[in-house]
Amino acid sequence: MHPRRGIPCWESPLHRSTRTKSEIDKVLIIVLGLFGILANTSSASGAQSQHSETLPRVFSLPAATLEELRREIAAKEVRDPTPQQLRRDADAALTQKPLSVVEKSVDPPSGDKHDYMSLAPYWWPDPSKPDGLPYIRRDGQVYPEIEKIQDHKNLSKLISTTYTLALAYYLLGDESCAAHASELLRVWFLKPQTRMNPNLEFAQGIPGLNTGRGIGLIETREFYRLVDAIGLLHGSKSWNAVDQKRMEEWCGKFLDWMIHSQNGKDEAAAKNNHGTYYDVQVASLALFTGKTEIARSVLQSAGQKRIATQIEPDGRQPQELARTKALGYSTMNLAGLFELALLGENAGVDLWSYHTQDGGSIRKALDYLLPFVGGDKKWPYEQIVEYKVGEISPLLMVAAAKFKDSHYRDLAVRLDPEVLHRIDVLPLRRAQSK
Repeated sequence: MHPRRGIPCWESPLHRSTRTKSEIDKVLIIVLGLFGILANTSSASGAQSQHSETLPRVFSLPAATLEELRREIAAKEVRDPTPQQLRRDADAALTQKPLSVVEKSVDPPSGDKHDYMSLAPYWWPDPSKPDGLPYIRRDGQVYPEIEKIQDHKNLSKLISTTYTLALAYYLLGDESCAAHASELLRVWFLKPQTRMNPNLEFAQGIPGLNTGRGIGLIETREFYRLVDAIGLLHGSKSWNAVDQKRMEEWCGKFLDWMIHSQNGKDEAAAKNNHGTYYDVQVASLALFTGKTEIARSVLQSAGQKRIATQIEPDGRQPQELARTKALGYSTMNLAGLFELALLGENAGVDLWSYHTQDGGSIRKALDYLLPFVGGDKKWPYEQIVEYKVGEISPLLMVAAAKFKDSHYRDLAVRLDPEVLHRIDVLPLRRAQSK
C-alpha cells in the first residue's frame, strides 16, 4: 500500500455569502485555528515565508495567515465580529485561577501529588462484590466518582484557557493575556511547588485492577494545542527565554516517557483512536522540542499504521464502530487523523493524499459519515448519547480547503450555522482563498 504524494494546499471555492470574500477569509482564519485544526502550511520543511522571522512557531495553525490577520486587526481593517468574540473569551480566561496537580485531595500510588492521576471513566464498582472490586466496564457510561480527582478536568481547562489567552495576545496584542497565560503555564509545568511530573503513570487507573494504563494517555491528546499556545507567546515580555527552555525540557522529558515507558508502548500499539492520538502527541511534542526526525518517522508511518489499519475501503472505522458511542468515536478518531495530516505538513509528509490499494483514506472515512450526520440515512450502530454536529462541522471546513470541494463547507454551514461565527473555529477563510 503506497501513499500518493501531493502538495497540501488551502485552496477551495467558497460558499456564496452576503459577506465579502476577504471578510469570510478573516473569520475562518480565527475559527479553525482557535479550534486547533489548521496547519502552518508556510512553515513546512523548506517552505518558510520570506518574513518567517516574524511568524509564530506553531504546528497546527497557519502562521502566515495569523500574522496577516494580526497586522490587519492592528490596522483596524477587520470588520468581522469574530475578533470581538476572541476579546470576550479572553476576558473570561483572564479570570481563571492557576491550576495544579497538587490540588487533588487523593494521593497517587506513588505518594507524590506532583504525579498526575485519574480514574478510568467507563469502569464502575461491581455490584456483586461487597467492596465493588475489581471494577467492571460499562462502555460509554461515565462513573461520576471520577470527578473526585480533578487532574484531567483541570489540565483540559488549563490548555483551553492558555490557548485562548495566547491567541488573544498574538492577534490583539494584549500583554495582560500573555502574562496570565505564562503564569498558568508556570504553575502547572514549571514551579517546583506546583508542577506536574512529566509522566502519566497513574492515568485512568481501575480500582482493583491497576493503578494506571496506557489508555490514560488519551487525556493529554490536546498537547498539540498546548505547544501552539506557547509558540504564540514568543515575543511577549511575560514569556522569556528561560521559560521557553524549561518548557521544552519538560516536554522533552514527557516525550521520552511516552516513547520508552510501558504505558506509552501500550498506547503506541493501540489500533483505534488511542493509537491515533498517541501519534498526534508524539509528533507535536517532537516538532516543538526540535526532534524533527522523530516527528517525521511517526508521520511517515501513520499512513500504513493508522489509516490503512483503521479505515475500510468504504470508509468505515471498525474499531470505533464497536463502541457504544460509535458515531462520536468515529468522528473523534477522524479528527485525530486530520491532525496527523496537518502536522505532516511540517515534516514533508502528505497524509491528505494517502490511500490504500483498495481505496481507504481520510477522505473516504469522512465521506462515509456524511449521509448519517446530514440526516439522509439512519445511523446503523450504537450511539447511546446525543451526537452534536459541532463535532464534525470544523472537519468539514478543513475538508473543503484540503480537498478543494465547497460541498463540505456547504454541509458544515447547513448543519451548524454557528461554525462561521464560533471563536473555537477562526483561521480557515483567508487560507481557502490563497
